[in-house]
Amino acid sequence: MGDIEEAPPGVDITVPSPARMYDHILGGSANYAVDREAVRKVRAHMPGLEEAAWANRGFLQRSVRWLAEQGIRQFIDIGAGLPTGDNTHDVARSVAPDARILYADNDPLVAIHANALLAGVPGTAFITADFRDPDGLLGHEQTRAMIDFARPVALLLVTVTHFVADEDDPWGLIRRYMDRLAPGSHLALSAISDDRQGGEELDKVTAVYARSSSGGAYPRPRAEIERFFDGLEIVPPYKGAPAEVCHLGEWGVEDPGAADSDGSRLGYAAVARKPE
Repeated sequence: MGDIEEAPPGVDITVPSPARMYDHILGGSANYAVDREAVRKVRAHMPGLEEAAWANRGFLQRSVRWLAEQGIRQFIDIGAGLPTGDNTHDVARSVAPDARILYADNDPLVAIHANALLAGVPGTAFITADFRDPDGLLGHEQTRAMIDFARPVALLLVTVTHFVADEDDPWGLIRRYMDRLAPGSHLALSAISDDRQGGEELDKVTAVYARSSSGGAYPRPRAEIERFFDGLEIVPPYKGAPAEVCHLGEWGVEDPGAADSDGSRLGYAAVARKPE
């Protein structure tokens, strides 16, 4: 789409979209001038932006593969963003061809691209829904047709919660989702943190997102990200590691030292299991 500044019906190209910004950071073309300018402003105050985005993408792919290898056959990917290479269904179905993947996002351009990408792809579906509405998302007719809530599900919340303000209680929202899922279900979550970058530089980054379609960005300290996993059993992120959150790029890698980078340290990630 790149240089063509014409948008499909319902897509506002006067306001930056975090999904389209992320697409641009990863080298995609489903973005507009307003998104590219917003990324330029963020990059000026967050030099590890690209590293963080790719570390986060690696976490998604490795965690989905691991979950499929553990026998999970149902995935709900909320805030899925624009399709790139090795999407959730590509990874999950490469391990388990019978895996079912439900994508959900509230960005209209994501819906257009996802529906085109998933046309004719078995075991996949997309719904337009908002993470902040668990009842609407989980009660959607397409969700009920796709997901068997009596069996374990992998709930994927990859760089979603830092777009949800404290007053919307993202911790309580996650509990509501996990309460609906069967024992043996898993939560895979990553989030940007303010542990390593704060003050005026971070304020300038969050100011960009405050003018985006998300309405704001809320990086949190490690302790507040750990709270997302309350009541769940965190999986050790790599061999020999303690069962706790790790930096974005470290999850599921053979050599965590090699995966360590300034960009990876901009956020935390973990996979956790709902106990029997």
